[in-house]
Amino acid sequence: MSFAPSPSPLVPCPPGTDAPPTCEVPHFAPVRVRGGHQLRRFVRHRRRAVALGLAVTAAALVAAGPGGDDGARGHPATESVREHRAVRTVSAPVRIADAATVRLLRPGDRVDVIAAEESALGGDARVVARGARVTKVPEPLDGATENGALVVLSVPRSTAARLAGASATARLAVTLC
Repeated sequence: MSFAPSPSPLVPCPPGTDAPPTCEVPHFAPVRVRGGHQLRRFVRHRRRAVALGLAVTAAALVAAGPGGDDGARGHPATESVREHRAVRTVSAPVRIADAATVRLLRPGDRVDVIAAEESALGGDARVVARGARVTKVPEPLDGATENGALVVLSVPRSTAARLAGASATARLAVTLC
């Protein structure tokens, strides 16, 4: 019994009878992909490559970091920010013994502050602040001219401490620069 292709689409054909006849396939050499060996080597050494990249990045960050080596550990930016934000000059209210001298002062003037200590042997005067900038001359209160007059000076912190100490033990005077 032989099966022939059926001319009618309704009558099924046995499987495999509609395939073309077989032919011989020629022999091909194996296909080799270029760079495959290098890619495999990279994947094998991926950890080394990542470690090397991190080391180079860390070295670049250290080289570009802040220049000063103060021995501090941790995040150095917090210390340098605090240094930059530190106020170098402060406003120091100073009571000058001679109120008439203070009336001559205007904001922006430069003055030297002199402390005159009174002792039984005589007076000893010393310069407490040099070239201090007058920032404000407050109006004297009624009857307050006997105790001198107040003037606000812009001075470095260390000078402000010397002014406060001198005003407690001596009478202060100013000279215009």
